[in-house]
Amino acid sequence: MKRAEKAERIGQILDELYPEQPVPLDHVDPYTLLVAVALSAQTTDKKVNEVTPGLFAVAPNAPAMAALPVETILEKIRQVGLAPTKAKNLKGAAELLVERHGGEVPSDLESLEALPGVGHKTAQVVQAQAFDIPAFPVDTHIHRLAARWGLSTGKNVATTEKDLKALFPESTWNARHLQIIYFGREHCPARRHDLSACPICGWAATKKRMQEEAAR
Repeated sequence: MKRAEKAERIGQILDELYPEQPVPLDHVDPYTLLVAVALSAQTTDKKVNEVTPGLFAVAPNAPAMAALPVETILEKIRQVGLAPTKAKNLKGAAELLVERHGGEVPSDLESLEALPGVGHKTAQVVQAQAFDIPAFPVDTHIHRLAARWGLSTGKNVATTEKDLKALFPESTWNARHLQIIYFGREHCPARRHDLSACPICGWAATKKRMQEEAAR
């Protein structure tokens, strides 16, 4: 089966399984989404959602965050991974938003990526989920499943992103990236996964991938 045909069938299955794609990180506006996504690196969405209410109670916007000492931010987010670095980045990003953008979150990729602690994936998540701009943020779930399903042979997320954008219609990108994340979490674990019983891996996984998984 050609990649394009495979992608179309995968898209149909994902649409059936996940007709709605709620954003897993709790937020009320672009700024609180930006903060939540930045905090989610090497941390579960559940943990982020436990931490952010206390943080947003004292810093619901960029000016308020910029005014806080790093130590106060750190105290609010101490339970997440890499908390000291993230606390410094949150303050730095807030200061830059106030200085360059009037305290508002910009929607363009270049401005987002210029913020401390905001990489390409985080910027694309904000574009997609806060501004409904077509984007295909590739995290470890998506990178892994794209390889498992034979949709990409990319050795890095940048190549995988390029391959997936070429395979799926642009109008579906924002839904697809969330659907694949949900599928990976609920149906397609990295280890001890019976590919033959999986609703997508059972027919989409490459022979090489099937052999590799069976040998684990």
